[in-house]
Amino acid sequence: MQFDRRSSLWHMIAAPIAWSLHFCVVYGWTASVCARGWDAGTARLGIAIATGLAIAFIAAIGWHAWKQWDYLDDFDYEHDGPSVEDRREFLGHAGWLLALVSLIGVLFNASPALFISSCV
Repeated sequence: MQFDRRSSLWHMIAAPIAWSLHFCVVYGWTASVCARGWDAGTARLGIAIATGLAIAFIAAIGWHAWKQWDYLDDFDYEHDGPSVEDRREFLGHAGWLLALVSLIGVLFNASPALFISSCV
C-alpha cells in the first residue's frame, strides 16, 4: 500500500502546529530578550521574522489544502460520501479552514509587537 500525502491527517493539522510553534517561539523569544535587558526593537525583529516564516508556511499549507479541496471544480460543500474523492476533498476543506484560522491566530500572536515600547 502506497502512502498518499493527500489523505494524511498530518497534512491537515500542519497549520495549527505551525501556529502553536509560533506562539511558543514568539513568547519565549520576547521573555528571553526582556530578561536579558535588550532593546525592545530586538524583540520586534525576532517576532517579525518568526511571524513571516509562520505566515509563509501556513500560506503554503493553505494553498495545497485549497487545491486538494478542489472546490472550484464542482462547487461542492458536501463531502459525506464513502468515496476516496469525498475523503480527499473533506481533508482539503478542513485543512484550508484550519490554515485560515491558524493565519488569524498567528497575526493575533504577533500583534503585541506593534505596541512594545519597552520590556519594563
